[in-house]
Amino acid sequence: MAAQEGSDGLELEELSGAQVIAKALRDQDLQYMFGIVGVPVVEVAMAAQAAGIKYIGMRNEQAACYAASAVGYLTGRPVIVLAGSSDRNQETMGAFQEFSQVEACRLYSKFSARPNSLEAIPVVIEKAIRSSMYGRPGACYVDIPGDMVTSKIRRASLRTVPCCLRAPVSMAEPQAVQEAALIVKNAKRPLVILGKGAAYSRAEDNIRKLITRCGLPFLPTPMGKGVVPDNHPNCVSAARSRALQNADVILLLGARLNWILHFGYPPRFHPDVKIIQVDLCAEELGNNVKPVAALLGDVNAVVGQLLECFRINPWTYPSNAEWWLYLKEKMKDNEEAAKALAVQKSLPMNYYTVFHNIQALLPEDCIIVSEGANTMDIGRTMLQNYMPRHRLDAGTFGTMGVGLGFAIAAALIARDQSPHQQVICVEGDSAFGFSGMEVETMCRYSLPIVVIVVNNNGIYSGLDEDTWKEMSKLGETAIVAPPISLLPNAHYEQVMSAFGGKGYFVKTPQELQKALAACLADREMPSLINVMIDPSSDRKRQDFTWLTRSNM
Repeated sequence: MAAQEGSDGLELEELSGAQVIAKALRDQDLQYMFGIVGVPVVEVAMAAQAAGIKYIGMRNEQAACYAASAVGYLTGRPVIVLAGSSDRNQETMGAFQEFSQVEACRLYSKFSARPNSLEAIPVVIEKAIRSSMYGRPGACYVDIPGDMVTSKIRRASLRTVPCCLRAPVSMAEPQAVQEAALIVKNAKRPLVILGKGAAYSRAEDNIRKLITRCGLPFLPTPMGKGVVPDNHPNCVSAARSRALQNADVILLLGARLNWILHFGYPPRFHPDVKIIQVDLCAEELGNNVKPVAALLGDVNAVVGQLLECFRINPWTYPSNAEWWLYLKEKMKDNEEAAKALAVQKSLPMNYYTVFHNIQALLPEDCIIVSEGANTMDIGRTMLQNYMPRHRLDAGTFGTMGVGLGFAIAAALIARDQSPHQQVICVEGDSAFGFSGMEVETMCRYSLPIVVIVVNNNGIYSGLDEDTWKEMSKLGETAIVAPPISLLPNAHYEQVMSAFGGKGYFVKTPQELQKALAACLADREMPSLINVMIDPSSDRKRQDFTWLTRSNM
């Protein structure tokens, strides 16, 4: 009888709207929430914590979204944006910060809705989370009016919505897969391009089998790095331009022919290249270049289908093919050129020297976060990834400011799932400025992230201290200073030390190695190494060579 009375009491219990939201999120297995609280969402964050959801208070709303999106990429559960809005009875009256948020978000999200009652909250949240994961992953938006947060409802009136199922896995048409396999077999200069979609679909095991079994050269896009280790003998990243420009058949696995891949157009690609495109999104197939084979489906599943074709009819691209010799020749030249820059003794250091010394100390399983212009681009070639989903950078949108939010997300997941794993965040000095205050967030939550700021005193390039002083004598700084310049020798490391982390200002390779070793040894608090480099340092020259019948 006592149990029955307790049950009745539970049914009669009243929940606030904030508690309903938190319960709905927890029922959908949401584990992390990032944000900045204010009226009316303070109660939502507190209710989320009470429900067992980890709430991480950020210093900037953009960084909060960056962090949430990184969790989505790393765990397969994309970002859901919850936002408070004006009370329903104040609509059209000029309420505080009144704005048509749902309509504004529809353009940028897969699903955008505002529950019309407390009872509807669990249904709307489940649909938002399901929509974010099914099909092409993407962000969804749920709008919460302020009065709904504090309103009450009996628990018995709520409909419990079970956690949505995992996204269904789709496979390509068998005939299309067989045609694609035949095209690959007939290729004279094949190339596999690995995109972040391959990493997101957890396709690493099947792709590694395909690369090894068929002996195919491969090229990862920035966030496709590590799906197959960068040190795999078939990786042709060191001959990227030559591989792209001269391949006659490209197997595109979860990568888009966007600006990162020069849209698939000449002169970066051969004008007669045949593209085999594997993508989860039907609308993406054929963008910019019409594929000879369009394989619609989950990358992991489709590669499994290709493997079955090559199991039934075994085939391996010959390792002594002229294409391999042509690629390896360029790889050797580029690697030697990069090494020559890396071992230069002159000071200030150049990018290659900095990355060479960083790479020497990084653990193989660390997560590398990177953003900037030259810092990110050169870092992609110099810093190695050996595991999938272990590199996060500005990606498709090239958005600056993502780095520290990404690093915070990665460190939280590492703490919960792989406590030994370390997170290294490599920033350009300009990029660091976008979200630099998030170092306080790192210190507040004791996240042992190592932030490395590669400081060239500017955007793309800057001025040394003496030149800056002389220039300042010519007139008002706003008139005479180059728009790309930043204050020379800025001590960004002091931002970290101001909040209790450790900061290092380094100018030599020896100082860099000593500081990085100390940072990696500290598993309690974050640290920041401010690395001064030559303001005029740049990437090495690229050259392009067309492959014709006369030179192949």
